[in-house]
Parts: sequence; structure tokens; C-alpha cells
Amino acid sequence: MLKTHDLTKQYGSFLALDHANIEIAQGECCGVLGPNGAGKSTLFRILMGFLRPTHGRAEIGGKDCQQSKKAVHSLVSYLPGDVRLFGEMKGKHVLDFFADIHPRGSRERSYATAKRLDLDTSRRVGYMSTGMRQKLGLSIALATDAPVLIMDEPTTSLDPNVRGEVIRMIGQAHKSGRTVAICSHVLSEIEDICDRAIIMRQGKIVHDQCLQDLARRHSVEFQLMQPLPQVPENIRERVLSARQQGHAVRLETEGELRDVMAWVTQLPSTELKVTRMGLREVYDRFHTPASEDAA
Repeated sequence: MLKTHDLTKQYGSFLALDHANIEIAQGECCGVLGPNGAGKSTLFRILMGFLRPTHGRAEIGGKDCQQSKKAVHSLVSYLPGDVRLFGEMKGKHVLDFFADIHPRGSRERSYATAKRLDLDTSRRVGYMSTGMRQKLGLSIALATDAPVLIMDEPTTSLDPNVRGEVIRMIGQAHKSGRTVAICSHVLSEIEDICDRAIIMRQGKIVHDQCLQDLARRHSVEFQLMQPLPQVPENIRERVLSARQQGHAVRLETEGELRDVMAWVTQLPSTELKVTRMGLREVYDRFHTPASEDAA
């Protein structure tokens, strides 16, 4: 449904996007993660045809995002990272405008979404707070019945209760069969609704993680007063990594833990701790100060 091929965007000597290859299948929900400047918003703007790539191409629904902008826009409902709307217009008139110009828009759905987000649409946009403008942008994007949702930081500037409601609405859109690409700094939001998470760093795709597979991974940590022996052959496929720093040992495992734990408990180990790995552990592997310095 959504593909990029060697997508590159360069500003002078700065590479905002570096040969990014992404494919998101129809009906899939994919989170795009990374710090500010990683290239997430640049990627989304190229997908919308708002930026021209220096090299490579992007397509949605088989349509080239540069050559077929009108066709692409008819397939997509987009929330930009910086919501800018007509300051002199009232919120309800903004909803009417966007519902009328999008081929899959609906005034009725727009009003219902705004009500669900507790947005006062009688106020002029110029007098709205940042959070209210974000709600207005969401009321436009979530009310459009397009097969693809591209959401750039949808919960920014929102209260916690509203954040939860927005994530539920995006999750409902995904469950209805729509394709979703979402970037967020809140990893728990990605874990709640996404099938996959793509991690970006300095314009590059550095990791692509299936979240269902991640649920089967564990971290096994313990203290060992001797060098860690070689992992036995019968559990080698389940131990993804084994690291020892001083007396501290950390194993990353996937799948059934029983045989791994049988081996660990035979060692003269102490302070044993087993935790299920989450997206935070995977993300930190690529975005710690040490990993940034090594890049």
C-alpha cells in the first residue's frame, strides 16, 4: 500500500533522509520512531508530495507521490506535525471546508469527532490554544474515510485523557482495515496499536521490529563471578545475544524460556532478574549516547 525506494532528501550537505526503503502493507499499522531530526516528518512530507526527494521515489496505492499527487491525496488522510489552519475562521467552518474538499470527507463525521475530543468549534482558530488546534486537525484527519492514515505526532500538546482517546480512535481505524503510518515520541502509544515499529536515526532506517515477535523476547540479567561459558547448542537459537561486563551478564532471548533458565540456574549466578523486553529496550539500543557517538 505504501512504499519508498531509496528515498533520499538532501539540503546542501545535510542528509535529512538517507536511502530509506520502507513498505507498509494494506491494513497494517506501522509506527515510525526516532528523535527530532531523524527524518520522520521529512519522510511523511515526501509521501504527501509536499517535498520533492533528491533521489528515489515514494508511492501510495501504486501511485507515485510526486507524479500523481491528486490521486494520492484522495487515498490519504494526513495530520501534519505542525497544525496550521485559517486563523480568522471558526473551527466549525474549518471542518466544513476540509470535509467538502476531500472526496472522502464528511461534515457529520467531522462534527462527531470534534465532539468526541471535546472541542469547542465555535471559537476562531486564531484564539484557540495549541491543544485545541491539534484537536481541530485531528477532527479533520480522523473524520476523513480515506484508506490510508498518515499521522505525524497526533497526541502532541494534548491532555492525557484526550491522548488516550486519540490512540483509541486511530486503533479503531486500523481495526477497520485502514493502513496507518504514525510517528510518536511516546513508545507506549506505538506498542498499543501498531503491528510494526521502524526506528530511524540520522535519516536512515536502522531497525524494523515486528511487535508480535517482541512480545516473545525477554531480558535475563544476573551476576556471575567467572567468565560466561559458551551458550549450549540446544538453546543457542533462543539466545539472541549474550554480553558480560565485569560480573554483570545480560542475555536477550526469544521464545520458550524453560531451557534457558535451566542453564542459567546451573551457573554460580546471583541476583537473577527476568523481564519481558519492550519497545523501549529496542529503541535505546539505537538511541543511547553511546550509540549516537558511534554513528
